[in-house]
Amino acid sequence: MSISTNQIITKSTKPEDVDFQLGQVLLIDKPLDWTSFDVVNKLRFKIKHGLGVKKIKVGHAGTLDPLATGLLLICTGKLTKDIDSLQAMDKVYSGTIVLGASTATYDSEVPPDHHYPTEHITEEIMESARQNFLGPIDQIPPIYSAIKIDGQKAYNLARRGTDVEMKSRAITINHFELNSNDFPILSFVVGCSKGTYIRSLAHDFGKGCESGAHLGSLRREKIGDFDVKDGFTMEEAINFIDLALKKVI
Repeated sequence: MSISTNQIITKSTKPEDVDFQLGQVLLIDKPLDWTSFDVVNKLRFKIKHGLGVKKIKVGHAGTLDPLATGLLLICTGKLTKDIDSLQAMDKVYSGTIVLGASTATYDSEVPPDHHYPTEHITEEIMESARQNFLGPIDQIPPIYSAIKIDGQKAYNLARRGTDVEMKSRAITINHFELNSNDFPILSFVVGCSKGTYIRSLAHDFGKGCESGAHLGSLRREKIGDFDVKDGFTMEEAINFIDLALKKVI
């Protein structure tokens, strides 16, 4: 990866030091209900029109679902070639797991399709299940995901009622912390490798507790050494871009 410190835009960056065409990495705190592509398209529009150019490369390093918030790395210009290396970094997420109900999407996008008992779940059962997900594991991604099967995205096949067989993939869970004070809603913090689906982790954790579960909420806290605490809200990012390009709103 060939990204220098002065190419990383955080809240402490001076607008006059920015060169979007040469390449920048902009840290965004993605809002709820926005897709990652919504963020890219909005920022690309602002940068392109601010520079007065017909085209500029802008991309993101790692998709966040619309129901997730948190750190999204936006690359511009020549630094879009570094997207793959940024995506390969370990990540840290926080959020909630809802025990006792599963959903087809493994999150709260759709209503529960099955309900399960939770009265039997003790701290010991949860701890045993948690331990089973630490370290290198094989994980099956959700059917409702953007993984391509025979050239088509799995979620498109699933929505058409096509039988979809998802293949497991090797991932690593570096740490998995749980707080059960609001049981059956569990708060968690997870550190994991590239390719990890936290929705699948929530779903599989429910099975490990001899129950069911789905992801209630999700927030990406870190990508490598990048921290969401240094990220811009969308409003802040747009204002910063206007200042950097000396464009009056």
